Amino acid sequence: MKLDSILLEIMNAKLSAIAGEMAAHLQRASRSMYVKEAADFGVGIVDVEGRMFAYPPGANMFSIDRPCAHTIRAVPNVEDGDVIVTNDPYSSNGLSTHLPDLHMLRPIFNKGRIVCYGWAFIHFTDVGGRVPSSISPSNHEIFQEGIIVPPMKILRRGVINQDFVTIFTANCRTPEINMGDIGALLGALETCEKRVLDVVQAHGVETVITAESDLQDYSEAKARAVLRRIPDGEYEFWDYLDDDMASRIPVRIRVKMTVRDGTVHLDFASTDPQVSASFNVPTMNRLSYWLSMRLTTFICSHDKSIPLNAGMYRPITCTNPVGTILNAEFPDAVGIRSAAAMRLQDAITGCILKAAPDLMAGPTCGANVPLVLSEFDDSGTKRKVQVIQPMRGGMAAAQGVEGVDARDVTINNMNNHPLESVEADAGVIIRNYDICTDSGGAGEWRGGVGQQITVEIVRDGGKVLARGMERQRFRSWGTMGGKPSQPLKVQFNKGRSDERTLAKIDELAVSAGDTLTIYMPGGSGYGDPYRRSPEKVWSDVALGFVSRRAAKNDYGVVLGDDGKVDAAATRRTRAARLRDNVRADFDFGPEREAWDAAFDDDLMAVFNRKLYALPKSVRGERRRRVFEAALPDLPPSGDPKFLDVVKDPDAIRARFVAAIDRLLD
Repeated sequence: MKLDSILLEIMNAKLSAIAGEMAAHLQRASRSMYVKEAADFGVGIVDVEGRMFAYPPGANMFSIDRPCAHTIRAVPNVEDGDVIVTNDPYSSNGLSTHLPDLHMLRPIFNKGRIVCYGWAFIHFTDVGGRVPSSISPSNHEIFQEGIIVPPMKILRRGVINQDFVTIFTANCRTPEINMGDIGALLGALETCEKRVLDVVQAHGVETVITAESDLQDYSEAKARAVLRRIPDGEYEFWDYLDDDMASRIPVRIRVKMTVRDGTVHLDFASTDPQVSASFNVPTMNRLSYWLSMRLTTFICSHDKSIPLNAGMYRPITCTNPVGTILNAEFPDAVGIRSAAAMRLQDAITGCILKAAPDLMAGPTCGANVPLVLSEFDDSGTKRKVQVIQPMRGGMAAAQGVEGVDARDVTINNMNNHPLESVEADAGVIIRNYDICTDSGGAGEWRGGVGQQITVEIVRDGGKVLARGMERQRFRSWGTMGGKPSQPLKVQFNKGRSDERTLAKIDELAVSAGDTLTIYMPGGSGYGDPYRRSPEKVWSDVALGFVSRRAAKNDYGVVLGDDGKVDAAATRRTRAARLRDNVRADFDFGPEREAWDAAFDDDLMAVFNRKLYALPKSVRGERRRRVFEAALPDLPPSGDPKFLDVVKDPDAIRARFVAAIDRLLD
């Protein structure tokens, strides 16, 4: 049977409200700041086949396309009161995507029949491994990233599995906080069960089960309608990780998007290979929310009434070959899989902008930097691991829409940590926490600016970790005449004799009095900045988003000594600009323009085909040797010498081709 439209809307409202209540209970009951303040968690309800059919309205992240089926099948013979737990990307077949994400599934029974499953996960502050917080860019296999929990029961008929608790708490640095968060997860799932059974009692079990399917059919139809707004055709785009930490070589993420009558196929076949670092994405040969996230936000932006469930992904397929950075193989490290996924979202953004530039914003800041401090308490015996701040950049502008400042929700809608709570819980003083002037890309519609922070360390013997430090080398590119953002910049002990600029941080030893300053990038600009009204530029300067210098250089707006717009000087400045300096499509910035001039698309396609013909065990090393033969002096990400090193693309290309012939043929 099919539910009528009125009853279907009622069921959608009730079931999504249950998910919303789960989220509220989990966040209120959690122990870790990363959950109770930043909200790095997820909840939902899945059908017996493991497909999401109810998701919280206003959720903090769009991780809807969660493959729960394999984990459900991996733990057969579940009973009332059982709860399944896992954090293993490989044995869960991609339900979890790195070890700090602990997932739970609770079967919900009605008269001996499973009606559905409650699902919830939390990003744990630490699950053991080589470094505090478990995540390091230099990890090269998953065994370094923490305790691995294959799908198993954490509750049996409502009784905690004490063996799990003993092993889990013995293998992490924050056992008390972790067990508090486990209690929050279990409580949220219990709430789910109670509320689902209330709906079963009110409407009948067959109505609920029919709604699970009908809601997904409804979302599929609405998603197809949105995707039909993209003109049919094939669109190709690529973007880069600054480097893979194991070397200084950029990693290219490439996609070909084929659109046909409301269906989208994503082909990643020309993406660079897996890396000997933690940027690999464990998608297990299938579409994953890390691959579909940009299309999720596109669909939901153009249809705000669509029910959030797995049905919206039925029109989306992918070709995701084993061996690329977007398809990790055991035991690849995957801790910072979000960095590669963010570059993929930017590449998909480029494809949509090629197809329909009026439907899409440009790339957001492209960096997501949780700043972590590992330290001992005043006794010197107890380890503390604390996320000081989930640092955020700005969002991109779109046609007619300004970029959002200091709030990039590309991956999730995480909140900042209140500074009072941070200073109370961790050995730091926050000396500055503000917007980062001029970080957003200039445009007729301005890219949002990023955040900046200066943290002073209070105690000796600590270590700072900061993952996701991208866009230090290749900026978020501007769109339709708009300008790129400023790059990410990190300074150690700014203003002191030992001041230095940092590339990607693995573990940074710090002492009392040391400072770390992070300047987050902004989002990209959209449209010719000289078309932005002088009054808006004046307002940007007054609010601190744009400096007076940038107002003149980027927007052609001159401010007088009184701080007001000098209309005559502005007209002269704008009239003097050469019109051919305005890009009609994308402005990638000089760094990427220089790189692409040496390593063009056709050359990289040939290179990758030769690499994929090699065994995985030697692929990464051969890739490094070829690039180092072409660019032996490639500086680290963020080093201004980069443009000097890549200024002769013809010579670089000749050395690269020669190295391919010598090392790969």
